[in-house]
Amino acid sequence: MIHKTHRCGGFTLLEVLIALAIVAIGLGAAVRATLQVTSGAEEMKARTLAIGIAEDRLADHSARKRWLAAGTSQGAVVQANQQFVWHEAVVDTADPLLRRVDISVRAAQRPEYVLARLTGIVFMPVRKP
Repeated sequence: MIHKTHRCGGFTLLEVLIALAIVAIGLGAAVRATLQVTSGAEEMKARTLAIGIAEDRLADHSARKRWLAAGTSQGAVVQANQQFVWHEAVVDTADPLLRRVDISVRAAQRPEYVLARLTGIVFMPVRKP
């Protein structure tokens, strides 16, 4: 009489552990990639808001129609529930009718990191007789 050994189908414990290790490594990489995408999107949002703040500062100077004194100034503004700090320097140019305005904007939480820089020219307002 010949006895046939019947083997049950299935996975060994070692095969299951290897499969779980591969899945864990893949999920770890996916989580890391998701976090990088999220932080990148937050960075772009902050940069976009900072550029808007700098453009608003320059447009405000142009709209006020008053001559800017050379020097520096700074201030804070809140956009989209985020605190930003702007710094601007007004500099004389070779043309006495023009002033250069250099504006930088930073997040209040990271004042060492500049999010946006903008340089523009402001004309002397024309005085009507």
